[in-house]
This record gives sequence, structure tokens and C-alpha cells, in this order.
Amino acid sequence: MTPANDNVPMLISLNDACRLTSMSRSMLNRYRFEGRFPIAVDLGDRRVAFVRSEVTDWIQAKISARAAA
Repeated sequence: MTPANDNVPMLISLNDACRLTSMSRSMLNRYRFEGRFPIAVDLGDRRVAFVRSEVTDWIQAKISARAAA
């Protein structure tokens, strides 16, 4: 059994980011291109991923903004 390393950033797919945010792919891509979503990590060959902690931080910011409004 290998020890877990909590310091390693976890990457998630575009589909996983959509599931976490409840957004469609087209909406998430629109947010990306407008600079309103975390920057994707280019994995090559038309494949991107997102740093999970950045996506969850983005979600938390949206929740916090709702509470502040």
C-alpha cells in the first residue's frame, strides 16, 4: 500500500468539473474563455484538466458571494 500524498494537486476532467459545478460543457467553456473560471491544464492532444482545489475554491467563492449579496 502506498502512502497518500496530500500535497500533490489532483487533476479532474472537464466532465468532472461540469459535474462538480452543475454547469454544461458549453457554459463552462464560455466561462473559461471569458476568464471567469480556473485556468485549465493542457494535457495535449485536445485534452485538458483542472486542478480540483481551484475548482472547489471557485465553487466556494460563488457560495460566499451569494451570502454577501
